[in-house]
Amino acid sequence: MRFYSLLLCLLLASAAQAEVFEKTLSNGLKVIVKEDHRAPTVVQQIWYHAGSMDEKTGTTGVAHLLEHMMFKGTKSVPAGEFSRRIAAAGGRENAFTSYDYTAYFQQLHKSQLPLAMKLEADRMHNLDISQEEFGKEIKVVMEERRWRTDDDAHALMEERMMATAYQEHPYHNPVIGWMNDLEHMTAADARDWYKSWYEPDNATLVIAGDVDAKAVFALAQRYYGGIPAGKRLQRKPSGEQPQLGIKRITVKAPAELPYFIMAYQAPTLHDVEKDWKPYALSVLAGVLDGNESARLNKALVREQQIAISVGAGYDSTARGPSLFTLDGTPATGKTVAELEAAIRAQLQAVVRDGVSEEELKRVRAQVTAAEVYKLDSVFYQAMQIGQMESIGMSYRDIPVMLKKLQAVTAQQVQDVARDILQDDHLTVAVLDPQPLTDKNKQAKGGAAHAH
Repeated sequence: MRFYSLLLCLLLASAAQAEVFEKTLSNGLKVIVKEDHRAPTVVQQIWYHAGSMDEKTGTTGVAHLLEHMMFKGTKSVPAGEFSRRIAAAGGRENAFTSYDYTAYFQQLHKSQLPLAMKLEADRMHNLDISQEEFGKEIKVVMEERRWRTDDDAHALMEERMMATAYQEHPYHNPVIGWMNDLEHMTAADARDWYKSWYEPDNATLVIAGDVDAKAVFALAQRYYGGIPAGKRLQRKPSGEQPQLGIKRITVKAPAELPYFIMAYQAPTLHDVEKDWKPYALSVLAGVLDGNESARLNKALVREQQIAISVGAGYDSTARGPSLFTLDGTPATGKTVAELEAAIRAQLQAVVRDGVSEEELKRVRAQVTAAEVYKLDSVFYQAMQIGQMESIGMSYRDIPVMLKKLQAVTAQQVQDVARDILQDDHLTVAVLDPQPLTDKNKQAKGGAAHAH
């Protein structure tokens, strides 16, 4: 996530913290309600605190595969009927899987919340994973992997970069899974994942919109309260040892232009009050990237014309560690090596000279920028709550994070740049473009992914 997007999400979510209500049912399901009465709509999101980082060797991709299977029917709702009923009620629905969590959502008229709850609660504990439906869907997932990763040079390079940057932590594996594991996956693998993680005490239910919290809690008790708590698996801590030197990889794949990524090992937030490096790294990303006046774009695209595009990224919140990344495509006649040298010069300038108060003001202004209206929606308010809760933090941390981000000093930005932007923390991935085939050109068009 780009820095400014994170800040705007934080600002938006913190704007109305007083209207958030919380209750935990007897089976362990945490229910969080965000009242927003501007429009007669409601969002239901169920967040399972299990993602691809919880997978075992040999079954990578099973979290994402199970996300697909959740639309393939229960004992009382046949395959495809879930989506049909939501659409018939005038709603929309989908789901997504990440390293850290898996989430399902519906957005519809507030009068249809009981329908959405009934359907979602049903598939929380009555999913029917038949061999026939599994056989169909695993082929869909393998094809998705082909066109989203194998036939996409940038995605393929980013996958290999992650596998190089993380050697111990499960972020090493792609969310969609390695093709070898998908080819050998069984319906039993999907059933085991479902039985292990899809339980009320391993989930957070977020309801946002034109609702009354007390009424929502009553509905949640009615539809979800009878689902028995499971035997939650005990997770073992996972981490990544400090790197012992720079790592470099080259990925050859059909593409029009070269591309490269520099990724530095970086920490994530654990203590929102005491940690300072993640906040300083977020501000550093904003100084380097974020708009046309940011350092990288101004110096390397507009002035030196050494890059067609260049950017920086960092995500301070995750269950595991993070990466501070810089990426770019060299301009015609320029090489990846020249662009890397130019980016390094910009980083060295921060380490040597620090950042200006004017730059800090610009980054702080991004927090309250006019772009807030783009995220001024019930859906994104619910998203922010669900994400925080699913990674072991709390929606109550949001205003604290916002305050800490606003308080970052120029000295802290310089100090964190000196500490983190070292070659011993660095992985560099380079895309060496190969001639495009007709298949690659067609793949670039892509296709929409329903679930």
